[in-house]
Amino acid sequence: MTYNFIKFESRNVKTEDRITITKSQSIGLPTKFYNDNEVKQFKYAVLFYDVAVKAIGIQFTNNENEKNRFSIIKSVKYGGSIVSRSFFRINNIDTAKYHGRYNWKIVEQEGIGKLFVIELDNPKLEQNN
Repeated sequence: MTYNFIKFESRNVKTEDRITITKSQSIGLPTKFYNDNEVKQFKYAVLFYDVAVKAIGIQFTNNENEKNRFSIIKSVKYGGSIVSRSFFRINNIDTAKYHGRYNWKIVEQEGIGKLFVIELDNPKLEQNN
């Protein structure tokens, strides 16, 4: 009998897929999310906020001309993060209250395109992707 074994190489790697809001006003993109959604190919994130629903939309881009972009800080071990203090401050989002892990969904927004959306009042949002 012939086997087609694949070596397990994810020891001590977090398998977390949820997007994280940190107390230090950043958005964390854990390794699994980062790899599964090919975030590595992008340099920037553009952030959107729906005040009524308290939803954050994240669009990944390489558009150098987008003046409201945030750089994606990349880490081989931890995935990526977006330091977004001004976004949280301007939108009056208290990260001490809303820090934590959030399930996400993909939404196609007319005039914008593909957004990864988290709802701050709904950390257990079901994935629709």
